[in-house]
Amino acid sequence: MEPRGREQALPGNGNYLGASSPTRERHVTVSPECHFNSAVIGAGNIGLAVAYYLVTRHHIREVVVIDDLNLLSLTSAQSGENYRNWWPNPIMAEFTDHSIDLLEDIASQTGDRIQMTRRGYALVTRRSRPEDLINELYAGYGSDAERIIRIHDGGPAGGYQAPEVDDWRTSPSGVDVLLDKELIRATFPGYADDVAAILHIRRAGSISGQQLGQYMLEAIRAAGGRLLRGKVVGIERGSAFRLDLQTPDGPRAVSADRLVNAAGPYFADIATMLGEQLPVSCVFQQKIAFEDREAAISRKMPFTIDLDGQQIAWTDEEREVLGEDPSTARFLKAMPGGIHCRPDGAEGGRWIKLGWAYNHATSDPHAEDPIDPQFPDIVLRGASRLHPGLKSYIGRLPRNAHHYGGYYTLTDENWPLVGPMATPGAFMAGALSGFGTMAACAAGELCAAWLTGSAVPDYAHTLTLARYGDPALMARIAAEKKGHL
Repeated sequence: MEPRGREQALPGNGNYLGASSPTRERHVTVSPECHFNSAVIGAGNIGLAVAYYLVTRHHIREVVVIDDLNLLSLTSAQSGENYRNWWPNPIMAEFTDHSIDLLEDIASQTGDRIQMTRRGYALVTRRSRPEDLINELYAGYGSDAERIIRIHDGGPAGGYQAPEVDDWRTSPSGVDVLLDKELIRATFPGYADDVAAILHIRRAGSISGQQLGQYMLEAIRAAGGRLLRGKVVGIERGSAFRLDLQTPDGPRAVSADRLVNAAGPYFADIATMLGEQLPVSCVFQQKIAFEDREAAISRKMPFTIDLDGQQIAWTDEEREVLGEDPSTARFLKAMPGGIHCRPDGAEGGRWIKLGWAYNHATSDPHAEDPIDPQFPDIVLRGASRLHPGLKSYIGRLPRNAHHYGGYYTLTDENWPLVGPMATPGAFMAGALSGFGTMAACAAGELCAAWLTGSAVPDYAHTLTLARYGDPALMARIAAEKKGHL
């Protein structure tokens, strides 16, 4: 993650306002050339997607994207870069499914510049017939479920297509539920022998989030959109929004008829400047990536999630040491499921990624990042339960291993907030927690539609603050799992 406060110019000197105007006064006036139709606060993938659809879909040229950090830094730089259309609720499934449509459009238009792959998500459990998980699949895919869910419970493979290729144009869609242990062992020999069921979500895979953002940036600039390096320190609402900024060259102000809050972990801060409160919090989640020199993970393995909880198999000596420190004693207790593992990079590469979102404590994104030095060892030990080949790395990770983390900004129900804010002329696109990369395009397109008064899909209102005024909807959401994977 880029250090906060480090100043670097954004790409394109001609689009960087203020670079040649060292105004140092505390109070500055807004010059005519600093007025925009729309100002988007946040230059991560979500903010860039809003600006991208404003300029390409709605032909609004006077758009400025504002951020005081490096382009595509902070959470966008720490993304797992995965996508999937699975969700426990059909509204969120439709939302993410449409976002994948948009990603495929970009992949097609650019000769697959965003490096889109599709081997699916393999949700793995040791439970022989997990009816609750199967029922969630049917509920999440709604009216399409009977058509797209395929059960494989013995006998011939029944048309199951192993993830031998990663081409999104030829890989299958739908869901394969594998309940036949012989089929599981034949297809995924690298998994532990006790795996009893796999839910293989097929419309799922990976993209390059950085390439997606760079592509959208180029389209924004080509259409006349501009970028401004600066921290928003105040907002006033008059006939237009006045944004007071602290730039590398001192205080500056711009104005805009409409404003979009896409500030990622600082989503609530921008709302506060508008006199609003948003029901969001930030949780810091971590990952590791390292070179798989032992070839422990097949390059053809899908993005794999171990759904089962576990107690890490410590030795007696390790248990004694861990128990002496309250910060590590928690790892002696039962741990939740949800460990991620996938090959990273090209099929001929050697890197892998591991993640485990076991942290649920909220954090202040203004403070020092709460990196846990124990995390690499914890996630490696936990992941080796499903992937026995990883045991060879316990206590001996390669020196070039990368340990990093980012903030998940989320609502309690883990649904995004996309649409109008309470302040007239202000809009938002945020709270996309761990699904920002996969949902960026749909969120950007939807926010741009709200801003321009264009038609929005039927589900659009449920992704706004209006859902909190619908007790029946909120009760249904509360009864469901939150879609954390």
